[in-house]
This record gives sequence, C-alpha cells and structure tokens, in this order.
Amino acid sequence: MIHDFEDFCLYAYVIIDDIWQEIAPQFVRPGPQPKCSDSELITIVLVSECRGWDIETELLDYWEPYLALFPGFPERSRFNRRRRNLAQAINLMRRVFMQSLDLSQDGQCIIDSLPVPVVAFHLVPSSSGDWAAYGATFGKVASKKQTIFGYKLHLLITLSGLILDFELAPAHASDLAVGEELLSNHTDLTVLGDKGYVSAQVAEDLQCHNRLHLLALRRKNQKEQLSPFLVRTINKVRQLIETVNGQLTDQFNIEKNHAHSFYGLCARLYSKLAAHTMCIYINRMLDQANVLQIKPLAFPNI
Repeated sequence: MIHDFEDFCLYAYVIIDDIWQEIAPQFVRPGPQPKCSDSELITIVLVSECRGWDIETELLDYWEPYLALFPGFPERSRFNRRRRNLAQAINLMRRVFMQSLDLSQDGQCIIDSLPVPVVAFHLVPSSSGDWAAYGATFGKVASKKQTIFGYKLHLLITLSGLILDFELAPAHASDLAVGEELLSNHTDLTVLGDKGYVSAQVAEDLQCHNRLHLLALRRKNQKEQLSPFLVRTINKVRQLIETVNGQLTDQFNIEKNHAHSFYGLCARLYSKLAAHTMCIYINRMLDQANVLQIKPLAFPNI
C-alpha cells in the first residue's frame, strides 16, 4: 500500500529494477558501475516526471529531503548525460509497462496531436540550437489559434487512456500524413479521429492493408456525413484524448521545452511518456491487489 511519496519511490524502484534486470543486457556499457545504478537513475527520472520536476537546475532542491533514498544521487551534468544515454532503455521500459497491461489489447483507439514548441516564436531567428537540422518547422495549431516553431507529438491512445504509440513530426506536417504513417504500424483497430484525418483514400488503404477502420469526423461541406449517433459517440469518446493531453500538458509539462538539443528533447519525451504509462501500470497493479489506489497522475499531492 502506498501512503506517501517515499512509499511511491520504493514501489516504483522495485518495479523498475525488476524490469531493468531483464533488459539490462541490451544496454551494456564499458567502465565501472556508477554509485547511482541505472535502475535508480531511471527511477529518479520517472518519479521526477510524475511530480513535474523537469527543470534540472532545480531537481536537487526538490530531492533534498529524500536523498536518503538514493545516496548516490548524481550531479546535474552527469544526470543529464546518463538520462540521454538511457533514453532508449526508458522507452523500452515504457513498452514493457504497456505490454503488461491488458489495456493495451483494446481494439478501439483515438488519434490526435499536441504541439511541442522548442523555441519561443520571437527567438527563432537568433536560436543557436540544432532544431532546424532535425526537422523543426513553423506550424499552425488550429485548436489554439497560434503558430509554433518545433514539432507536433502525434498520439494513438486506447479508450482506457493508455498511450499505445506515438510519433514526433515537424510542426507543419499534416495530421493526416503523419497519422497514416503512424497507423500503418498497427492492425485490427478501430481508430477515431477529428476532421484532420478525413480521407476516403487513406481510410480505404488502411482497411485494405492493415484491417484498420479509421473513422473521422466529416467537414460540413462534405457530401457523405456520419450519422448523428456516430458523431455524438465520437465526440464523447474524443473527450478522453483531451484528458490525456491535459495530463501531459499540465502535469508533465510536455509543451514546455527545457532541452537545448533535439536528442535532449527526445530523452525528455521518452521519460514523460514512460512516466505516464508507469502511473497507469502502478494503479492497475494496486487495483488488482485490492489496496488503496492512488488517483492517476496525482502524485504531486503526496
């Protein structure tokens, strides 16, 4: 049973360490073992994301009362370097969490995108980062009536709120083009989308090659419209992705970039998405054990 933040840290560490023992052979590195083990560092990363502690210059201050849990807590530059080096391991851990959940077998999903700006609009001309070299572009965010410089994170989410898959794309790329690429990696799904995913040809191709049924809201000027019942159903179900987007934005600060490079951004995104999945995993495990369940993503209040 989890009573407080220290209990949560211990619970998370035990789960992460068990998984790490299985996947560690894929990430062998030379040199002596660090004082802070890889499983400890991953625990620090994911728990920090759960608390919204994603600014490295403030991280040690946040952890100061709990350093007894991790006596080998690394200094900032080493922490950043090791997190980047373990980015693929953290993403693999997210997939292990996901595959352990029966929620991932849900045959109905929602697709949507959210903005990931990397440089403030007025600072783009003087930016010294490598963003443009890695595909960052200007793009419009219709829902917020704004233009950003950076990327969009496209999410495929089950009806239970689990992030099944994702793709980071330039901000100018259309939802339809990226959505088709993302969905082409999946089969036997019914996927609901907004008007940005309307295309009879894309829907037909996905149905033919992937046995995937893409249902998108129609534009008002289209001849073929969905039934009122189906429109109401899609609108109701799509509120779930707004909830997940809200969690990623408000708690995990996914729209606030503190990285100075593309690979730093990727490491942070992997961490945030893995932490989100870990929260669902822990709550499901607690629920199955019939113990007190912590509300998803409510850890900052512990």
